[in-house]
Amino acid sequence: MEGYAAAAGVVLAGVLLVTAAMMARRLIAPRAVTPAGRTTYESGVDPVGTGWAQSQIRYVAFAFLYVVFAVDAVYLFPWALVIRDPQLGAASLVEVVVFVGVIIVGLLHAARRGLLRWDLA
Repeated sequence: MEGYAAAAGVVLAGVLLVTAAMMARRLIAPRAVTPAGRTTYESGVDPVGTGWAQSQIRYVAFAFLYVVFAVDAVYLFPWALVIRDPQLGAASLVEVVVFVGVIIVGLLHAARRGLLRWDLA
């Protein structure tokens, strides 16, 4: 029963915080709508040009590599800290081998696309 009480307390605290934030916004936010308030803006600057812009695809490649290496680090470092625990057993080793296999497939895909070269410019 203590677990349910703790979970209910966390949910109640979350609801109270959201409610308090909404009430504070109602008290503080301006209510008068002006023509300046209806205009769009880009990071606090008046928009210039059309609404369409072409982005560079190389940023997707960097994001892909980041995900591969970040996921690798997030899951392998904690596993490496507890590897000597006798309760982990062979199942843990098989799971990590499968995980590293998936990471290697991702790296091979990146290498095949040429994303691991230094001259990406």
